[in-house]
Amino acid sequence: MDRRTFVASGLAAAGAAVSIGTSSVSAEATAISSKGGKFKLGYAPTLGQFRNHAGKDPIDNIKFMSDAGFTAMFDNGMMGKPVELQKKIAAEMAKRDMQLGPFVLYADFKVESMVTGKKEDVDMLVNKTRKGIEVAKRTNCKSMLMVPGRYNQRMAWEYQTANVVDALKACAQVCEESGVVIVIEPLNKHNHPGLFLKGIPQSYQICKAVNSPCCKIVDDIYHQQITEGNLIPNIDAAWSEIAAFHVGDNPGRKEPTTGEINYRNIFKHLYKKKYEGVICMEHGVSKKGIEGEKALIEAYRWCDDF
Repeated sequence: MDRRTFVASGLAAAGAAVSIGTSSVSAEATAISSKGGKFKLGYAPTLGQFRNHAGKDPIDNIKFMSDAGFTAMFDNGMMGKPVELQKKIAAEMAKRDMQLGPFVLYADFKVESMVTGKKEDVDMLVNKTRKGIEVAKRTNCKSMLMVPGRYNQRMAWEYQTANVVDALKACAQVCEESGVVIVIEPLNKHNHPGLFLKGIPQSYQICKAVNSPCCKIVDDIYHQQITEGNLIPNIDAAWSEIAAFHVGDNPGRKEPTTGEINYRNIFKHLYKKKYEGVICMEHGVSKKGIEGEKALIEAYRWCDDF
């Protein structure tokens, strides 16, 4: 069955239960998930990705995600949410046996931080890490994301790399008692020019040098398609140091099947490697409204049909 036929039949099966109200939302999610039950992998929508179905309430969004077959969720802005809301989110996810993907711990694209080797910069990162661990404990989150910031145009690259390694060692040491993992994210130079961390081989080298179970990689397939391609071989080569994934198609950074990346093959490969972690759906939606959210779910159903 080709994707067009698959999606058309799936949308028909999802029914017309799109009227406003909890019962219709539940019926919609049930109709969507009835075709395949829970997804094979931990695809993780972000809060608000199904706002047209579930509204603005985070708990209603989690309920819809779970009812639609998703077993994970992520929220980049979790650290900024009120403590009581963090607890409610964690409780609802625990009730539904859902994983929480990494939230953003530190990602300042405007400054040089990890590359400097300055004590005050390392202290700042360590203090943020301590605060992040408290959020991770409260939300049952296993990992938190860091971006090493900008590179220095006047300092030799090797010195900058050594400084990044030392900064991450300090942060990872703080994490070891809790077991919370820092995941570093390489980003492409077209969307984020001037950043130190760009590729999977570079990230792998840094994690091996840090040599801690609390410092790993989040492999953002969208960014790495732009930066270096060679997606599956790089996944295999860096496998021991990868703890999470982000996805989005290229060009456009929308849901899988809207661009050039063969996500069905990538997801099949991860499944064969027995990957049980989170795959954060860090992308937009190619269509507006409820129909766009249906198409989003159907794209993942198609890619998960291997």
